Amino acid sequence: MAAVKTAALSLALCSLLAPAISAQRGDAVSYVNPLVGTQRSAIGYGGTMPFVAPPFAMTDWTPQTRQNKISVTSYNYDDPQITGFMGTHQPAIWMGDYGYVTLMPQTGPLRVLPQERGLAYDHREEEASPDRYSVWLRTPDGQRIHAEMTATDRCALLRFTFPKGVAGRVLVETARAGIEGHVAIDGTTHDIVGDNPDRMDKHLGPLALPNFRGYSVVEFEQAPTNERTFDGEDKTLPHGAYAEFAAGETVLVRVGTSFLSAEQARDNLRRELPDWDFERARAKLHATWEEKLGRLKIDGATDAEKTRLYTALYHSLLYPREFSEYGRYYSAYDDAVHNGASYTSFSIWDTFRAENSLLTLVAPERVDGMITALLQDFREGGWMPKWPNPSYTNIMIATHADSLVAEAVRKGFHGFDRETAWAAVYKDAMTPPDGDLTRRWSDREPHTPYEARAGLTLYKQLGYIPVDKTDEAASSTLEDSYDDWCVAQIAKAFGRTKDYGFFLSRSLNDRNLYNPKYGLMDGRRSDGSWAPIGGERDNPGNRSESGWTEGSSWVYTWAPFHDQAGILDLMGGADNYAAKLDQHFAGGHNVHSNEPSHHYPYLYDFAGQPWKTQAKVREIAAKEYGFGPGGLDGDDDCGQMSAWLLFTAFGFYSVNPASGEYMIGSPMYGRMSLKLANGKTFSVDAENNSAENMYIQSATINGRPLNIPVITWEQIQAGSHLRFVMGAKPSQWAAQWRPTPIAAKPLIAVRSSTPQ
Repeated sequence: MAAVKTAALSLALCSLLAPAISAQRGDAVSYVNPLVGTQRSAIGYGGTMPFVAPPFAMTDWTPQTRQNKISVTSYNYDDPQITGFMGTHQPAIWMGDYGYVTLMPQTGPLRVLPQERGLAYDHREEEASPDRYSVWLRTPDGQRIHAEMTATDRCALLRFTFPKGVAGRVLVETARAGIEGHVAIDGTTHDIVGDNPDRMDKHLGPLALPNFRGYSVVEFEQAPTNERTFDGEDKTLPHGAYAEFAAGETVLVRVGTSFLSAEQARDNLRRELPDWDFERARAKLHATWEEKLGRLKIDGATDAEKTRLYTALYHSLLYPREFSEYGRYYSAYDDAVHNGASYTSFSIWDTFRAENSLLTLVAPERVDGMITALLQDFREGGWMPKWPNPSYTNIMIATHADSLVAEAVRKGFHGFDRETAWAAVYKDAMTPPDGDLTRRWSDREPHTPYEARAGLTLYKQLGYIPVDKTDEAASSTLEDSYDDWCVAQIAKAFGRTKDYGFFLSRSLNDRNLYNPKYGLMDGRRSDGSWAPIGGERDNPGNRSESGWTEGSSWVYTWAPFHDQAGILDLMGGADNYAAKLDQHFAGGHNVHSNEPSHHYPYLYDFAGQPWKTQAKVREIAAKEYGFGPGGLDGDDDCGQMSAWLLFTAFGFYSVNPASGEYMIGSPMYGRMSLKLANGKTFSVDAENNSAENMYIQSATINGRPLNIPVITWEQIQAGSHLRFVMGAKPSQWAAQWRPTPIAAKPLIAVRSSTPQ
């Protein structure tokens, strides 16, 4: 009931919280509200920004209300002032920025510091969409400046309309105070050219990159009446310059960005913004988004619900971002320029679960290039990265790039080098990181070698990673076992039979952490004993040697996506498995704002109780996703939170993303369809669907009975028609299905010592 009240309240406040959404609806783009997730609310805080940019753009453009840094984004809905309009590369709230540039219009005295140059604004005079951002700024003397921006992959076009009779100024900040940077004014063209080497999270990775620079070129349509730099020796001031213009002018500004050179930034401008036509540039960006968003069709949903879904798709299509410029790219792994294409901002620990799986459906033309980018990183830096931003950051655990490669192989993508792919995943699985036995590999430990699979040395010897030797060891054991399964699937596809058998057996290492006393996964020491339990002895989530990553035993017990049949068997059968899930949810352990919980509501399918999955996914969608700026619970994490909602609305989810199978939940609307890249259309109909009629009574696919809670990649790609009949009461549909056990035995089976 609380979830229903929350959803109803969000709907009632929609017009107040999201004034940028027009009452007049047209194409798919008109439903997107980029402000969703920018406000902290009772639901949560999504940490998103209202980006104006094409899908997967190299540079995103956003209004700036605060100085962003690690754990702080550029725009927060509750901030009262705008301090700039920023070209940013920050992909998530808890990641830093790099190579940024900021512009700010102003009148009156020169004010260069962010805390001094901010101008008030009103959300009622703010419009945000994927193709244009517009706002009226109030000057200290009571006048108003109209600011607008649209964008391309690497460039932006801004339009500033100053008050009549008042001279205008455009400030350009090329580097922040205390940061090394450069700025210069071209005396012939009046362009402002700058660069900075700032990488806010460079302390989180092993590499120094002396050649790294973010370059920007700022051009003005009108000749300024005055231009000056403020790039002096005073380290309390940012690096930058300003251009002043005659009274009452509307000033058009083009900004090109590059990671190669200022000359390349100019070339990007010439290619992407060849003229000063703001509306033409906006129309092109609008058409780009409409081509993508318009592939999704939804019937039986309110306008607010469509906004929630199309905004989720918008968020899912922002990452990973392009990191190449017309046939060349800077590598943040060997600090050199290469020929080819590249991508970065892979939030892999988050996005390997559903976001990447969604991209194989809605942007398959990008998948080969994204996998190739990871393999290039391997060739140039020695490993595929965990969280490139743009280089190694050693954030999170395991090597889930293996899952991305396995999923691409499973789904038939062929545009990347197979030999390099095998070399990369094999190294992940078999080569411990430098200093593996002398480091604890704590979370976000600065200035360490690349972490890869921390604790792999002992994982290979013991069949698990011991908590007394390595941090986050229990979580890593379970996630590494899944990655081993992924490597096994790649080996099988590549005809490496012996490797397939080896890694399939090693993928069962997850079972070595099952503690029968609690019926949960548990951390172990190097001597085989269970880790001590702190506080109440029967609560294995609280302990000094817990070994967990952002979670507990309850959060991680069902983490091995590939081995649910094994977990079911360890627990003593389907009924016990389902009862333990009941305890998980009743005990408040399912924290949907963080990714390890995302597949849990779908697990009842494995235990023959799919009606519980159907009820639980509806409950979570209503509780955790709203309709205005505060309508996203938890960091969107480069589209993963949004991807969960999209899959759940369709009625299925990628519990094991590399398997090519999707577990069925409860479709949220009467009809949803997706036009596929192959020209076919996949559709889901839900007869009698409503908030009350959440339970599946029967199902067919292409007119034939579907009696299992699973559909496959091939069925989707064939343009199948999935049809459900819904009702208000649970049914026994698909209750007889069980997962197929893995036909292998663990390489190292650890005998359970006496449970503590």
